[in-house]
Order: sequence, then C-alpha cells, then structure tokens
Amino acid sequence: MTDRAPAGPVETAEPEPADTEPGARPAGTSGKTTGEPTGEVAGRRWVPRFLTDPGDRLALLLWALSHVGVLIYAYLAGPGRTTDPFLNRFTRWDAENFIAIAQFGYDGPPGMHDAGKLPAFFPGMAILIRVMRPVVEDGRLATMIISLVASAVLAVALSRLAETYAAGSGRYAVAALFLSPFAVFLYSGYSEALFLALAVPAWLLARNGRWEDAALCATGAAAVRISGLFLAFGLLVMFMVAENGRKRPGGWRLLPWLALPGVPLVLYSVYQWTRTGDWLAYNSVQDRFWGRHAVWPWEALANTWNMSDDVATLTTAYHEEIISAAVLLVLAGCLAVRRKWPELAYITPQVLSFLTLSSFYMSIGRGSLTWFPLWIAIGVAGVRRPWVWLVSMAIMIPVMAINTGNFTTGAWIG
Repeated sequence: MTDRAPAGPVETAEPEPADTEPGARPAGTSGKTTGEPTGEVAGRRWVPRFLTDPGDRLALLLWALSHVGVLIYAYLAGPGRTTDPFLNRFTRWDAENFIAIAQFGYDGPPGMHDAGKLPAFFPGMAILIRVMRPVVEDGRLATMIISLVASAVLAVALSRLAETYAAGSGRYAVAALFLSPFAVFLYSGYSEALFLALAVPAWLLARNGRWEDAALCATGAAAVRISGLFLAFGLLVMFMVAENGRKRPGGWRLLPWLALPGVPLVLYSVYQWTRTGDWLAYNSVQDRFWGRHAVWPWEALANTWNMSDDVATLTTAYHEEIISAAVLLVLAGCLAVRRKWPELAYITPQVLSFLTLSSFYMSIGRGSLTWFPLWIAIGVAGVRRPWVWLVSMAIMIPVMAINTGNFTTGAWIG
C-alpha cells in the first residue's frame, strides 16, 4: 500500500466536491507530498505509517469500535431469535460455501444436494481458507479472521483514498462505510471485506501513478469477486485520462499491466470447463440457482416489487434492494454529470449487471459496499456539507441495526 498521497494538498474551501485528477498538482503548491516523513518520524522509517499517521490511527479506531459494537449488538439480538453458536451467526450461506470449496473443492462435500451452485463463488476466499488450515482448522473461524484483517486494511486504505479527493474526508468515509446499511457483511465470513482490501488500495495506487502495483492488487480482487473486472475497467479509463497514466513519458509501456486482472477469470473459466464442459459455468449457475439472466430493466423492477412473503424480513429486504438500485442510479448519474470518468467506468457495469442481468433485484444492497465512490462522496460531504453526512448516518445506522439483527439470527442471509 502506498505511503504517498497525490502530489500537493487538496483544497477544501470550495463548496463543490473535489475534482482533483490523478497525478495533478494544484497550482501554487510545492512538490512535497503529504506522505513524506518529516522530523522525528523521518528518523524512524522502520515504524509502519499506520502506527504514526493520525489519519490511519483514527481509521483503525473506527474499525475497532465498529467491530466491538456489532459483536455486542449481535449478542444482544440473539435471545429469543436464535440458538445458533455465536460464531455461526456470522458465518452463514456464502461463508459455508467458501468453507466447502476450501475443504472439498468445487464438487462439494459428499452428500451436498446443491453442490452445483459452488461455481458461482470465485476461488480467492476459499484459497485463503485452505492456506490457513494448518494454523486455523476451523473454517468458520478462518473466514472471520480473513474479514477482520481485510477490513482493517480497508479502513486505512479508504481513509487514505478519500483524503486524495478532499482533505479531512477520510474519517467520514470510513465511518460511513462501516456503519452503512449492509455493513454486517464486512464483519462476517463473506468476501466483501477481502475484495475491498484489494480494490481500494488498487485505486489509490493508480491515482498515485503506481500502475504495476495497482494491477497486481486488482488481479487479487478479480480472484475474489467478478467485480474485479469492473475495477479493472475503471483503472483502464483512469490510465487513459490521468496525467500520470498514458500521458506521461513512456506511459503506454504500462498498458499491458492493466490486462493482468483478466487472468484470474480466464484461469477460472478454463478450470470450470475442465470440470463441467461449460466455459461460462459461472453464468450458467447464476441462472440456474438464482434466476440471473438478461431481462428488461423494468421487468426486473416489476418482479422485485411484486415479490411478497409472509416473512416480514424478506419483504423489507426486497424494498431495500429497490432503494439500493435507486441509489446506484443516482450515484452513476452524479459521476457522469461531474465527469468522473474512472469512477463512472467502475460503477456503470454494476448498474448493468444488477439492473438488467437478473430477473429480480438480488444482492444490490450487499453490492453497495463495493461502491467506494459513494463512501468517498459521503466522506467529502462530511467536510463540505456536514449536514448531508449527518442525515446520511441518521438514515443508515438504524437500517444497519435491523439488517445486522436479521442476518445474525438467520432471518435473512443477504
């Protein structure tokens, strides 16, 4: 992860969100970056930055306090609603599938009646669980450790990234993400935290012109979730428009690096073809088990709206999916109006995937965790328009509490 912010301080006096482009230096500023050690710290270069940087320490404090709060809330929400062991409350559904893949491969354990769904889960998380087995034999515990460490990396990386858009926004962005409506999946044995722990540093590295390192991080992200390809597209657009990308001397020689995130998808497709004879096994399984196939956008919306269930939590979940879809569209619209082309390139494929490639809205709320331009925008609002940030938090925190209670008691699994 980089120790440098983009060259020059970012102005915060203007009321509009920061438009600083990657590699650009505001006029009238020095060439010294905010990440350069000075004074006493310069004499202790062996000390990790996250131990000395106030922004990093605050991000880690927010990470720690939010985890403690979620654990306490989950414990209090359990009586009368679930008798599951505490660890199991955070390791449902996806976590169990990752564990099954880690232990038995994509054929699943003997007797697993729905093992055919496993190709829908990319191998990155399962590989880490398998690597950890000599030290952590309990697969459920392994998934929790992965998410715990990954979310700490995410907190620091998001804080640093937000600071490149507007000084002082890092703390607000981190708080917004970790207290967002679907944040429970960052605290669970799911893959969102691991993906973001690779995706956000990739974006930060790219903004600082470290394209090779950014490509490597994005490759790891692509091994965890299909969203890694959307990330790669955003990085490609950033490379094309940034001053520290193709426009710099010899910049074109870096372009092949940006093809690297496609390698995990190719290897995964080849592997599944050797098992199933289907090059698109990932898509086929999505359609077979979850009804994810191309439909008109209005059909997906109508199907979601018409879905109802006697279980109130599921009805609420469908409504949350619709609201999340609306937020996604607004986010894409704002990025387009503000001509934030790299961020728009990352978000647009998600608009198409969530709103047209499924017969009804599914996991859009969970997907919102990966929309880091949204959390950065809310972070910038914390500096520029504090009332917007406060209103956002007043709306999000109660919804997060509801979803955390429903998830950890098994009433809803996302």
